[in-house]
Amino acid sequence: MSVDPNRPSAARIYDYFLGGTHNFAVDREVAERAFTLVPDLPQMARDNRAFLRRAVRLAASRGIRQFIDIGSGIPTEGNVHEAAHAADPDARVVYVDVDPIAVIHSRQILGDDPRTVVLQADLHHVDQILDDPAVRALVDFDRPVCLLLVAMLHFIPDSPELHTALRRYRDALAPGSVLAVSHGTAGSHPDRLEDLANLYVRTGTPLVLRDRAAILGLLDGWELLDPGLVHLPLWHADPGDPPVEDPDAYAVLAAVGVRT
Repeated sequence: MSVDPNRPSAARIYDYFLGGTHNFAVDREVAERAFTLVPDLPQMARDNRAFLRRAVRLAASRGIRQFIDIGSGIPTEGNVHEAAHAADPDARVVYVDVDPIAVIHSRQILGDDPRTVVLQADLHHVDQILDDPAVRALVDFDRPVCLLLVAMLHFIPDSPELHTALRRYRDALAPGSVLAVSHGTAGSHPDRLEDLANLYVRTGTPLVLRDRAAILGLLDGWELLDPGLVHLPLWHADPGDPPVEDPDAYAVLAAVGVRT
């Protein structure tokens, strides 16, 4: 795995947003510039992690004990395996990320835990992920799986290949499987978010801010659970969460769907 410390990485920038330490000076420089454009970015990152945990808990409440997290990022806090193992210590988790730093640190944290697998792969490489021998040994695809694409699809440009890959993941999963997605959108501040997208061009994973209709298109074939595609903090908010004063200003949407 090659790591270029002179090129910013979306995964390492996100790690910095969350208060992590697995990032370089070039990542921190981009992150600080991003803060000037969208000061709420660290809170959005934390809200994404909270949504991930809530989605895992919901999947577990439906009897799902297998989780595949694509675009898993650098482990910080509130990871999938922690939430899944709180529900069932035997739950199995596959982490997938294209960023080598994310993969290295995930493997360091998880060690030889037989309930987890960490892969370096691109979302588009469906066969590489689903047919990996370690994944096949861990996941029973005849039983429901929770597929997590949290704060991930907004780093992938539109293409026929993207929609084909998403359809193939859906078709490979058993009925009763769930998909959890959160996705950046322009919200009520399109100019700021456009400047942020331009900043991310340096990372090699450009930021693609889709509107609601386009995000729903990525969820084609999944039956959305209530409350549907909503602003991130509104999706099954935990008791005691502070009320969201202006949800329309929130630049991330989230949903969970079921494969019927």
